[in-house]
Amino acid sequence: MIALLAGLLGAGCAAGTPLPESRGEPVGRHEFVATHMATRFRIVIAGGAAGAAREAAAAAFARIAEIERVASDYRVDSEVQRLDAHAGLGPGPVSEDLFQLLTLAVDVSRRSGGAFDVTVGPFVQLWRRSRRQRALPSERRLAECSGRVGYRLIDLDPDRRAVELRRPGMRIDLGGIAKGYAVDEALATLRERGFDAALVDGGGDVAIGASPGGSGWRIESRRDLTESGARFELANAAVATSGDTQQFVEIDGRRYSHIIDPRTGLGVTHSCAVTVVVSDGERWPAARADAWASALSVLEPDRALVLVEELPGTDAMIIDADGRTRASSGFPSPVDAPDGGDG
Repeated sequence: MIALLAGLLGAGCAAGTPLPESRGEPVGRHEFVATHMATRFRIVIAGGAAGAAREAAAAAFARIAEIERVASDYRVDSEVQRLDAHAGLGPGPVSEDLFQLLTLAVDVSRRSGGAFDVTVGPFVQLWRRSRRQRALPSERRLAECSGRVGYRLIDLDPDRRAVELRRPGMRIDLGGIAKGYAVDEALATLRERGFDAALVDGGGDVAIGASPGGSGWRIESRRDLTESGARFELANAAVATSGDTQQFVEIDGRRYSHIIDPRTGLGVTHSCAVTVVVSDGERWPAARADAWASALSVLEPDRALVLVEELPGTDAMIIDADGRTRASSGFPSPVDAPDGGDG
């Protein structure tokens, strides 16, 4: 697991420290936390009155909850569950959020050669069972599922804002992009309310606004929770991570990740930790970073870095199983942590 720790440079207090509000409406650093998508979302706002910041954060959390109702594969009443139920029955209209999520996902799927694929749902269900049983799925079960997996089986009609899943039994899994999209939309909500210097962290998918002062927000990328990591200063960007340092299973003496290769239906067998940074010159940068972090974790590191160099506004750092760190040409240089840093 890679942890992303986001803090305000020069804030003078640790992340999670409440701002005193005993003297009217303080202007400073405001932090709010809520749980959505089975994930802890954190909003940090630099500047502004506490009351206005609280109202803006509430609106941002409401936007995240709205996206959860669209994208959750655990809620039986979610829109994506209704789309799955309509698979093989022709095109149907969908919400703007679901259409945009699928459009972004198909674009990453195409560019990655299928290393990312939101139709992977049948394989996800099969692999979860295999991990519990510590036994590989049969060739017959893999073949049966593979007939219902493939981003090319999604038809998107932008004029009608309609989606068709061509084959019955297809199952969309937005787990590799929905949280990124949610933090993008939450940050957009804060900006609409006048809070440009803000940060939204959804379980390691982070949308970063304007710099609150200095060079930017400090992001710490850790390979796991037991060691310190590299720290970077970022503004007007998004960052996401993917890795399997803690979530894996051994079957017949071979290590398999919880991360599934959509092209095979099996867990990835190489181990790496990936951090992706996307400039907000690209629309929905956190959604893109989220999806690309998943895709690059599936690809071999050398191939992944070649691909990243071709992507506009996108950079990546990859740490392989041997601890070797490689990064694309535009990946930000790490900075030294100041004394008393606020991680």
